[in-house]
Amino acid sequence: MYEELDEIRRRRMAELQRQIEQQRRLEEEQVEKQRQIELQKQTILRRILDPDARSRLTNLKMVRQEFAAQVENLLVQMAQSGKITRKITDKDLKTLLVKLQSGKSRDITIRRA
Repeated sequence: MYEELDEIRRRRMAELQRQIEQQRRLEEEQVEKQRQIELQKQTILRRILDPDARSRLTNLKMVRQEFAAQVENLLVQMAQSGKITRKITDKDLKTLLVKLQSGKSRDITIRRA
C-alpha cells in the first residue's frame, strides 16, 4: 500500500515538474519574442530618426515612458505604411509631439519641405 502511494506521489511530482518546465519554456519564448520585436522597433527608429530626434525621444522616454512608447509605435506604424519618406528631424519630432499632446493625432503625414 505504501509503495502505491509512493508511486502516485512520484508520478504527480513528475507531472508537476513537467508543467513547471513547460511554463518556464513558454515564458522564455515570450521574452525572446518581445526582445525581437523591440530590436526591430529600434532598428526602424534608427533608420527614420536623425540623431537629434532620437536623442529627444530617448529623453522623453525617461520622463514620460508611456507617451514615448506611444510615439515610438506611431512612428513605426507610419514608417511601415510608407507615410515617412525621409528622416525625421528634431523639429519634425517636436511638431509631432505637440500635435499628439494637443489630441490632434489624426492622420499625421510628414511631407518634404
